[in-house]
Amino acid sequence: MSRSSRSDVTRSEILDAAWTLIREQGADVSLSEIARAASVTRQSVYLHFGTRGGLLLAMVRRTDERSGIIDRFGAVLDEPDPHQRFERFIAIWLAFVREIFPVAQDLIRLRDTDPDAASAWEDRMAALKGLIGRLIGSLQKDGALQPHWQQDEATGFLWASISVQMWGLLVRDCSWSDMDAERIISGQAARALLI
Repeated sequence: MSRSSRSDVTRSEILDAAWTLIREQGADVSLSEIARAASVTRQSVYLHFGTRGGLLLAMVRRTDERSGIIDRFGAVLDEPDPHQRFERFIAIWLAFVREIFPVAQDLIRLRDTDPDAASAWEDRMAALKGLIGRLIGSLQKDGALQPHWQQDEATGFLWASISVQMWGLLVRDCSWSDMDAERIISGQAARALLI
């Protein structure tokens, strides 16, 4: 195996170990624990990612890449029917929330006291807001957005309505099924935003 290929494998192993540990133990695991789980040295983690923040950022971005969520969002934004586009966008996101919830919840928990966790979370939320902005813009262009909404306000409203926090409150705290949470969240957002 070439040095470059081995380096890519090591990088992937570190990211996988980080995801597993954070999912199981929380985002305040140490780089030493991650290195041990990946069977590499702590120095190797630093060589690949520079800092803990670099590792967390690479980890959350890799999760998006591996899931193909950005491509799925891109495909749904081409949906000609605005109501179907809206519903499918929300369904894609909430299915992804189910996958990422333990890690996302912990990054949210730590973001006020941990700049690395905050940076990783804010990076992914900025990407999501950008995609939601594209969705809202397309709905506005198609005449499907309620006329009293400004694009930025509608984007913020939908982002909050479909947030990891909202899903967690309904599914974990209120014991709703995933299907019920998706149906209610999507329906309420559609009533508020769409014509």
